[in-house]
Amino acid sequence: MQNKTTGYALEDLDLLLTDANIATMDSTIDAPYGAIENAALAIKNGEIVWLGEQSNLPSFDAFATPTLSIKGQWITPGLIDCHTHLIFAGSRAEEFEQRLQGVSYEQIAAQGGGIASTVKATRAADHEQLFVDAKDRLNTLLAEGVTTAEIKSGYGLDVENEIKILEVARLLNEHHPIDIKTTFLGAHALPPEYKGRADEYIDLVCTQMLEQVVANNLADAVDVFCENVGFSLAQTKQVFDAATKHNLPVKCHAEQLSNQQGAQLVAEYKGLSADHIEYLDENGVKAMAEAGTVAVLLPGAFYFLRETQLPPIDLLQKYNVPIAIASDFNPGTSPLCSVHLMMNMACTLFRLTPEQALAGVTRNAAQALGLKDRGVLKVGARADIAHWQIGHPAQLSYQFGVNKLLNLWILGRIN
Repeated sequence: MQNKTTGYALEDLDLLLTDANIATMDSTIDAPYGAIENAALAIKNGEIVWLGEQSNLPSFDAFATPTLSIKGQWITPGLIDCHTHLIFAGSRAEEFEQRLQGVSYEQIAAQGGGIASTVKATRAADHEQLFVDAKDRLNTLLAEGVTTAEIKSGYGLDVENEIKILEVARLLNEHHPIDIKTTFLGAHALPPEYKGRADEYIDLVCTQMLEQVVANNLADAVDVFCENVGFSLAQTKQVFDAATKHNLPVKCHAEQLSNQQGAQLVAEYKGLSADHIEYLDENGVKAMAEAGTVAVLLPGAFYFLRETQLPPIDLLQKYNVPIAIASDFNPGTSPLCSVHLMMNMACTLFRLTPEQALAGVTRNAAQALGLKDRGVLKVGARADIAHWQIGHPAQLSYQFGVNKLLNLWILGRIN
């Protein structure tokens, strides 16, 4: 219970929500979803200043206070998509069709397809084109109740274009309601011009690229694709060392296709998250648990690639590793711009409960981005709040394609 206090008045409120059922997602509240029923919530200056059972609501000026009745429906924290590759140009739909006709990824890549085609199109696109396309994708997320999203670079793969992508991400943060966190992913893939020279490319990532990113304050974190088709453990460590020197937190695309020990490495650096993790072993899980590193599940990529190796959900739960869920929205392996679909897939494919799925796109997603001021509805948190026309929070994972969002507040402002 938050602020079970009487005997004082709530003054100069910006908004009071009444007659609400609140899925706070606060793990300190001993109830499924951290739920408080028949509740109220008060907002002032973009923050939650009171939350609790409505019967305990302090006095307030009913004439001066904007009040909205939730009419017994549910409110939750605003949703968080903590892993996206939202900024890119071009389409890979023709490759999708080719793969369904039996053409291998190796054949497609040899024809100039795969990630190389996205890099080529993204390099050719200017800031305006990338901004407009990404804004449309963000609007889709906003309509689903997303209030915070992470955007990675990684489709430029040279100094100029990695900077361009991150500049567009910062512009989106200024001109779109969703709060954007940026991640530098220069070590996403080896660009064609560096074929056979991966060490040289990593040197470029760690020096010229990262130095410009830092000088222009373009990234909140640094990521690496540590994989047998990506970068080695030693190369990943080199990037993490460079990021650490610049006081940037790290995260890792880890154990998606094989066990390269990337999750264990990112845990050694007290990293924010290890993402994908289908091939994660128990040692990696233990390391993540000790470091407080979040496991980010990406069911869209699992589904789209028709993978069969499930993430070690039982081990993650055994060691109490926080589990986040994200869209991994990208043109090649998860062209699925929907957090609600990810919640449903996390339940149907990975057997998470609806409560775990909602925690995965609120409380745990915030932790995966190193954010302590959101993801939970409590006093002092950002007033990022979603209002749903539902009778139970499980509906948010159960049903897909029917949008039940009624209202969305970001920093207390309606959107």
